[in-house]
Amino acid sequence: MGLDHFPDRSNWFVPNASMRDAYAPTPSENVLQDLEVIGDLPSDLNGMYVRNGPNPAHAPHGRYHWFDGDGMLHAVRFQGGKATYRNKFVETDGLQEERAAGQSVWPGLKERMPEGKLPDDAMKNVSNTDVKFHNGKLYSMWYRGGAVYTVDPFTLNTLGKLEHDPRLVGLQISAHSRVDESTGEFMFFAYGNRAPYMHYGVIGADGAVKTFIPVPLPGPRLPHDCAVTPNYTILHDFPLVNNPEALKQGRYSLEFHQDWPTRYAVIPRHGTTDQIRWFEFEPRYMLHVANAWEEVNARGETEVVMIGTPYVMPRDYDGSLDVKRLLFTVGTQGTDYELYQWRMNLVTGETKEGVVDDVLNSEFPMINTAWQGRKNRFSYNVLMGRPRTLEQPRFSGLVKYDFDTGGAVAYHPGEGFWFSEAPFAPRDGATEEDDGYVVGFVWNGLAERSEVWVTDARDVSKGPVARVIMPVRVPHGFHSCWVREAQLQAAAVA
Repeated sequence: MGLDHFPDRSNWFVPNASMRDAYAPTPSENVLQDLEVIGDLPSDLNGMYVRNGPNPAHAPHGRYHWFDGDGMLHAVRFQGGKATYRNKFVETDGLQEERAAGQSVWPGLKERMPEGKLPDDAMKNVSNTDVKFHNGKLYSMWYRGGAVYTVDPFTLNTLGKLEHDPRLVGLQISAHSRVDESTGEFMFFAYGNRAPYMHYGVIGADGAVKTFIPVPLPGPRLPHDCAVTPNYTILHDFPLVNNPEALKQGRYSLEFHQDWPTRYAVIPRHGTTDQIRWFEFEPRYMLHVANAWEEVNARGETEVVMIGTPYVMPRDYDGSLDVKRLLFTVGTQGTDYELYQWRMNLVTGETKEGVVDDVLNSEFPMINTAWQGRKNRFSYNVLMGRPRTLEQPRFSGLVKYDFDTGGAVAYHPGEGFWFSEAPFAPRDGATEEDDGYVVGFVWNGLAERSEVWVTDARDVSKGPVARVIMPVRVPHGFHSCWVREAQLQAAAVA
């Protein structure tokens, strides 16, 4: 079921660019085969690319924010040099309630919540942010935290909620969880506006909850991502928070406390609350982690290293932090990021931090997931253009970082193209970290159509080796994953 029950959407309330052009929702669910290809699809590219994103099924309730749209999964299956596309709504409880009502009933980010309601209670879990593959299923998740929806990887039918364990019922699980392919474990954190404010857990390869602990915080926070190594999980506590008085009134108002440190909790993967170690750094805010790993230094001491893409901290003429400009950038979906590294010495407690790259403005880092938690060399990021319109970021190209050399190669095809987060897809039989492809949706504004670009990961500067033409428009979206053919085959027989 799509948007066909809205034959005329001309009366939809469209307050900003987030409901127009390539941001606008697509009206139908499709299964499309034998797609047109410009170039040659590599025969050794086999598996599935899946991306999540907002796609409102009903006219928005009040002022619309891009993050408010109902989750829709878009999947492209590659097999033997051919591509098949399908898309489908994530059938959340909130969406089903609105289908029954025939209209939108939930407030969005820009609206005041009902009297006496916190956003935790009053906002619809749209499950539109990230998607991961675990235990033979796709997991669809929401950035604000909520129930994880499980999805059939072949049909994209919503199967239900990941609440088989009573400890998961009602938990606000973050969108940015991590899967360790070597163990099959799924590491997650949950956060909200009520004490204890954060939990951490591990779900095993068999789907059973193996670890679940509270993570003490001094108050409600706005973490976004986490990181894992073979032995540890790293959780985030940033000095960017919601104003508590505004929350009591049912609305959001960000504030940044420049006198608070950024804190990272290093937790043994199956540890207990009393084993959490906190490390303090300069105040910053970050959305996404590229990777983390354990490294033994010259003194034989183990350090946890984490690389991510925090916001650039804007400065006034006197060198002090320009908090107003930072909040404006974050609040209006501005894009000003740098590649950054943090080091945490588990023996001495010492910390180090610093810029890896402040030349290129990039975000949405993706790696070869076989290197998740291990020291990797390469990261594939989206090149971020400078926004020309408020709340309308520009995803303008691709960047391949080489952590060993400190260098980077970028590809930007020119004006009129909008990229999506592009996961790494190993070629059949690959043994080296960058032996494969980078796969992602691209909006071709010159031809006004959606495409999937397949780029050789060893030389992104040459642009795509193949472009799959989408007969339908795929709206701009958020996070994605690559599911290897072997994983799909194992899920098919499970």
